[in-house]
Amino acid sequence: MKRKASAEWRGDLKTGKGLVSTDSGALRSAPYSFTTRFEEERGTNPEELIAAAHAGCFTMALSGELGKAGIVPESLRTTATVTMEKLDAGWTVTGSHLEVVGKVPGGSAEAFQKAAQAAETGCPISRLLKAKITMDAKLEG
Repeated sequence: MKRKASAEWRGDLKTGKGLVSTDSGALRSAPYSFTTRFEEERGTNPEELIAAAHAGCFTMALSGELGKAGIVPESLRTTATVTMEKLDAGWTVTGSHLEVVGKVPGGSAEAFQKAAQAAETGCPISRLLKAKITMDAKLEG
C-alpha cells in the first residue's frame, strides 16, 4: 500500500508561499508559508500535518488494541502535539506527545492503559518518526 501527497513552493523562504495536496483530495492546494509555520498566521504547516497523522493513526490503533481485548470503545479522542525546537543542527521535530481520552463502557483503567501502550508502539506513524528516509533528487533544465 502506498499513499501520496505533494507540495509546491514558490519564492524565498520568508516571503514565498506553498501549496500542499493529497492524492485523495482531502487536502487540495492547501496553502502554507513561513508565517503559518513559524509565526501565528492561520494555515497549515508540516508539523501540524504530522500531528494530525499521528493522532489519527494512534486512535485507530488504540481501537484495534481494545478490540483484541474484547472491548469496544464508545469514543476515543486524541490530541497529538508535535514539538519543534531550534537545535545546533537547525529546526528539529523533537517529539510528539499524545493525549487520549476514552469512553469505554466496561473497560478497566488497566486494560485501557495496556491497549494505549501497545497502540503507541504499534502505530505506523509512531514507527515512521523513527524510520529510515530515502530520496531521489533531480534538477530540471
